[in-house]
Amino acid sequence: MTDRKHDDLESDGAENRVKGAAKELEGKVRSKVGDATDNGSEHAKGLGQQVKGKAQKNLGKAQEKIADALDDDF
Repeated sequence: MTDRKHDDLESDGAENRVKGAAKELEGKVRSKVGDATDNGSEHAKGLGQQVKGKAQKNLGKAQEKIADALDDDF
């Protein structure tokens, strides 16, 4: 793998991890607002957003692990 592709994988991983964590937090807040206002739809949307955020965060972690493993191989 070229250095550029490796760097891209590493930076994409960091970006996905951070954006995913932010999305997950936003979903938690949205879900709590739904609970507080007795709005089931908003609560459900918040839960969905949490799942999307967690998936994106985990994708980022996986990308970073792959980049780290490639570092070990070179």
